[in-house]
Amino acid sequence: MSEISVILGLGLIMGLVLVLPFSVRWVEEELEAFLLVMGCLAVTMSGLWSWHLIREALTEPVKISAAVLIFGLLFRQCRDVIRNRVSQLASRLGLPYFLFALVVGLGIVSSVVTAIIAALVLAEVISGLRMEKDKERSIVIVACYSIGLGAVLTPIGEPLSTIVTAKLSGPPHAAGFFFLARLLWPWIVTGILLLGLLAARFVGRQVSIEESLTEDVPEGYPDIAIRAAKVYAFVAALLLLGYGFAPLVDRYLVRMPEGAFYWVNMVSAVLDNATLAAAEISPLMSLAKIQFLLLGLLISGGMLIPGNIPNIICARKLGITSREWAGFGVPLGLAMMLAYFVLLRLMARSIGSAP
Repeated sequence: MSEISVILGLGLIMGLVLVLPFSVRWVEEELEAFLLVMGCLAVTMSGLWSWHLIREALTEPVKISAAVLIFGLLFRQCRDVIRNRVSQLASRLGLPYFLFALVVGLGIVSSVVTAIIAALVLAEVISGLRMEKDKERSIVIVACYSIGLGAVLTPIGEPLSTIVTAKLSGPPHAAGFFFLARLLWPWIVTGILLLGLLAARFVGRQVSIEESLTEDVPEGYPDIAIRAAKVYAFVAALLLLGYGFAPLVDRYLVRMPEGAFYWVNMVSAVLDNATLAAAEISPLMSLAKIQFLLLGLLISGGMLIPGNIPNIICARKLGITSREWAGFGVPLGLAMMLAYFVLLRLMARSIGSAP
């Protein structure tokens, strides 16, 4: 197959991956199976099948899916305790301090317990707060931004970090378990702390359960097992997509300037950022470009509900609509995108001008 045919075929597959989950309901509902098929097609089109790739696709998702399963089972046992203690803890600390601790704490621990479990905890905590819905919605969105940022620090935190670590595990970066933490921690921790301060401002009056956001449907053991299996398939699919799109990425995207890459990745607001990371990340990229790419994906992924797993979980469990999310999430995301872009540019210039 000619190089042009391969590039065109991969471009078509990428277009389907980017458009169909947002426009076709069946694809959105069966996203894992769809991406797995697209990943296999992309690897076949590129002619990159190997025993090493098959082994990696089978083994790499084990860590994050096992974490989702274990913490999901533990969380099910603690669900009532969490809900009963929320009001007591908020009263003891004072609501502003409690909200700061909630957002910062979930952001930091999400890299260990996974973004999915952090989002489930968030939904339960919000159900126990009993504040006005608009205040609680703002807190949920801010907390989901924090979780999305913090989960990237380890490969078990979320599919994006799993995929990126796997794709950069070889030369020249030799990414290990703490590679992303070393690369991004100043940006991530600073962002989480500022989000915690922002959340502390959304203190509202106590209202009845009907006037607040709440979620009362407990998860069964089959639900927990199915979620872990879907996460496994999702990560395997993204890994295959990443390898399959390698010729397209290496020929075109690697040459794109860092700043352009950063803003192009605002499409992550409507598409899962792990899918984009799988398509875009390449070992040929510099550390500076990887920073631009990942921070652009992580921040814009919080703007709308489809952009990140925590958004999807909390919106579904707490009944937050797309319009309600966008009303607060988009302005916050744009402000963060601009602030990070300016700081990244200043940092790049200072490093470039250093003797």
